[in-house]
Amino acid sequence: MTTHAASAHVRVGADRLLREEHSLIKGKRVGILTNHTGRLADGRSIIDALADSGLCTLKALYGPEHGIAGDTPDGKIVEHALDSRHGIRVYSLYGRTQKPTPEMLDGIDVVVCDIQDVGARFYTFISTVALAMEAAAEHGIPFVILDRPNPIRGLSFDGPVRLLSLRSFVAWMPIPVTHGLTIGELARLWNDEGWLANGVKVHLQVVEMEGWKRSMWHDETGLAWIPPSPNMPSLQTAVIYPGICFIEGTSISEGRGTSSPFQIIGAPWADPEKILNHLSAIHTPGVVCSAAEFTPNEIPGTAIEPKFEGLLCRGVRISVVDRNAARPVHLGIAILSAIKQAHPVEAVFRERRFDVLTGNENVRHQLDRGVHPDEICSGWDDELRSFGEIRSKYLMY
Repeated sequence: MTTHAASAHVRVGADRLLREEHSLIKGKRVGILTNHTGRLADGRSIIDALADSGLCTLKALYGPEHGIAGDTPDGKIVEHALDSRHGIRVYSLYGRTQKPTPEMLDGIDVVVCDIQDVGARFYTFISTVALAMEAAAEHGIPFVILDRPNPIRGLSFDGPVRLLSLRSFVAWMPIPVTHGLTIGELARLWNDEGWLANGVKVHLQVVEMEGWKRSMWHDETGLAWIPPSPNMPSLQTAVIYPGICFIEGTSISEGRGTSSPFQIIGAPWADPEKILNHLSAIHTPGVVCSAAEFTPNEIPGTAIEPKFEGLLCRGVRISVVDRNAARPVHLGIAILSAIKQAHPVEAVFRERRFDVLTGNENVRHQLDRGVHPDEICSGWDDELRSFGEIRSKYLMY
């Protein structure tokens, strides 16, 4: 993928809060939902910036999956802790508790949220934001979101809209796999459409960005790429992640335990030549797929017990050559279709895990029956049109 020089300087909500919107926090006791991605233009964390501002009193911190520092591997429970610099409690919202309890919100006047999303439904940060909004609403606490870019742009949305029966922490809201919204826009949609639990509504304020356009990829914003999670090392990973993440729900390795997660996939039993032969019959714009070999290994802080640990895997490497043309959700379905045709017995879809990732069990049934990827993806058209009508009401940029 071609490297693009920054063409703009986007000011995120965190910078605008301290310079122009400080009345939202002035004199208040603040709880912050954030992680290592919550940084200002000068490099300071939102935690340090608010603590040093003299505008408010920090009372508590809340961390999503991977923890406040962003260095806990995928799926590992994060424990509560103490922020030694500021002497305040750090509550984990990825473990035994996923929604702030009354005790966690005790003495809080306002919850401030500053966190970088990647634009995919199953990235759990947005589930954590939704649950924190619900808790704040139930306790009459205002909720402020410091908005950040959708790194894979804000133009399009794709994939099945999640069915109610498949609601889970990786599919909390009934939205498509890619939504083309910022966290601030998502929050407004959930709140105003009554999608929070029992239809509760929080007093929500979004501190908007300045200078962001929906057509911008993250490397066109002037903002540094801070890997939001250990297996999201680059923007190139984020471009294809919305479709390749489906691999997590199968008997195939998604490349965890290597330096290229989601960019290489395979298994010890896979035959790259057969897979690529089937894939060549499917139009997959914007990417080039080639044969690959890799051996997953445990990587401290990044991958624990990856699939096929220590075993030589063969499969496919995915290289993005035109990100504007790429269709990540369709790509994921196309690759799975090719693997299933090449290896009908070995390629197994792990029902519940796969279904909650796609959001609709029909995807699994269609792949098992050999339905063409184009036909599978066209089956979402009506629900995407309906979502698009709702989505259009909440575009802020």
